[in-house]
Amino acid sequence: MARILTRILAYATLATLIFGGIATGPAAAASGSAGNVYTETNAASGNAILAYARSASGALSWSGTYPTGGLGSGSGLGSQGAVTVNDNGAWLYAVNAGSNDVSAFAIDGDALTLTDRVASGGTQPISVTANGGLVYVLNAGTRTISGFSSVNGALIPVTGSTHTLLGSAPAQIQFAPSGNALVVTDKGTSTLETFIVGAGGVAGAPTSYPSAGSTPFGFAFGLRDELFVSEAAGAPAGLSAASSYQLAANGTLTTVTASAPTTQAAACWLVVTGNGRYAFTANAASDSISSFAIDQDGSLTLVAAQAAHSTAAHTTDMALSRNSQFLYTVDGGTRTISAFRVTADGHLMRIDGATIPAGAAGLAAR
Repeated sequence: MARILTRILAYATLATLIFGGIATGPAAAASGSAGNVYTETNAASGNAILAYARSASGALSWSGTYPTGGLGSGSGLGSQGAVTVNDNGAWLYAVNAGSNDVSAFAIDGDALTLTDRVASGGTQPISVTANGGLVYVLNAGTRTISGFSSVNGALIPVTGSTHTLLGSAPAQIQFAPSGNALVVTDKGTSTLETFIVGAGGVAGAPTSYPSAGSTPFGFAFGLRDELFVSEAAGAPAGLSAASSYQLAANGTLTTVTASAPTTQAAACWLVVTGNGRYAFTANAASDSISSFAIDQDGSLTLVAAQAAHSTAAHTTDMALSRNSQFLYTVDGGTRTISAFRVTADGHLMRIDGATIPAGAAGLAAR
């Protein structure tokens, strides 16, 4: 424990010396917002988390910039989950694709404090997920996953947790809600991989399953370990789709809905509301968001092909607030975070968003 505390103090001191106190926003110490939204600059010259305070109405206002201590890639990551917040909203984790490491931040109201930065266990980390005291990172360069224990803000590698993927061009890693399994999507081979997480947080060897449609990308879970996956080229005529699966306790995937068409192009990101009733896909090539209703058996039905549309948006990630009242998207084409109120029947109403720099990647909300 003394070693861990020493590491935390060392990183905090180093960050203070380099960045003059880490937080550079005038509202960084405030904590009066209803929640927060986070993205990362992904700048090759020095990555940083951009924090936005969320009002009760869902509108965003910039609250601070927090250097990660690592480097971004300077270009799109082609992933979902580059930034994530843990279950209880106390910790934020972000990948540094240009320096092959991952950063951890403590969340205190609207402010963030850098607590650790460690090697990601591979090269080009693009997605990170957390469950309880475990954190797993997806490394696109080496096609590997690696696990860490998060102890008081320090990330400690889990021995035996690094595995090579069976597929290629991975896009996302995420824990199942139960915490006993991990899932990875492989765009290049149109496959899904599952890993059972055993004693000590060690993930077992991967098992590969064919995707119901082509180019599985972003995904999210429902209330009962149902898995919902966007497919960038999952439907006929080059259009995209979304599929649903049931994840069993032994990691087996069973298809429930195979490639329900969005009628839009390039559905690359997907989120599910906290009540498990609706899923939304961000369709990058159509500058739109599609909405699906989720039945009790996990099946998908298209509600609106264009629940929202914005010319030249080119969305590159999305996230729901913790109460699922608000949906946010990173729109790289217009350099904005777009914001929407989610109605009780799954429709979207646009509200004030925020401006972001070119190249920003990843999105998390609480």
